[in-house]
Amino acid sequence: MLKVRKSSERGGASFGWLSSQHTFSFGHYQDPAHMGIGPLRVINEDHVRGGRGFESHGHKNMEIISYVLDGALEHKDSMGNGSVLRYGDVQRMSAGSGVVHSEFNPSKTDQVHFLQIWIMPNTANDAPGYEEKHFDTASKQGKLRLIASPDGREGSVSLRQEASIFAAILDGADEAAYAIEPGRQLYVHVIRGSIKLNGVELSGGDAAHVDKEAGIRLAEAKDSEVLVFDLPY
Repeated sequence: MLKVRKSSERGGASFGWLSSQHTFSFGHYQDPAHMGIGPLRVINEDHVRGGRGFESHGHKNMEIISYVLDGALEHKDSMGNGSVLRYGDVQRMSAGSGVVHSEFNPSKTDQVHFLQIWIMPNTANDAPGYEEKHFDTASKQGKLRLIASPDGREGSVSLRQEASIFAAILDGADEAAYAIEPGRQLYVHVIRGSIKLNGVELSGGDAAHVDKEAGIRLAEAKDSEVLVFDLPY
């Protein structure tokens, strides 16, 4: 089964300084038919105006992943971490028993464009944690590059959940395939460009839930960047 969710079907929010599109229910956008896939609860595509951002706020018991697409995102948290993320950077913050953080666009003129991803952890109230890694374009070009995993293998950031995230940059004759193990499901999110997923064309912002299939094949790409989530039920 391959169930497509088009970009235009996503929920959204606009506050002047922030334009956001929500793949799953979030904030004022609530749709019982789109609450998440397995432990994957949030994929928000955010555009934040220069000089603005999310003021200090708290989280508990969530794996929060930031994937910067353009511009710069400044992070500060109650664990003492502070950094500026740019394209290729992947940040994982484990909220655990509780953490306070802020996300801010340090540029006065340019917007920052990023994905914020939330995954439910498989344990609750652990000590908060933080990690960030850089994945250059070459490491994702023409292949699925592991960027997050339960054990941090292959240089990925580690998650407190039996979930893995792969990123790929594909164009022209590039192809990538991935086999689905028993008891697993995939969620494929197209960041930009266009691509065919098992023969079905998807464009930027589109996504597909893949279940009860042997695997996926990504082909016929046009300037495409894709995330693949390998998830438990």
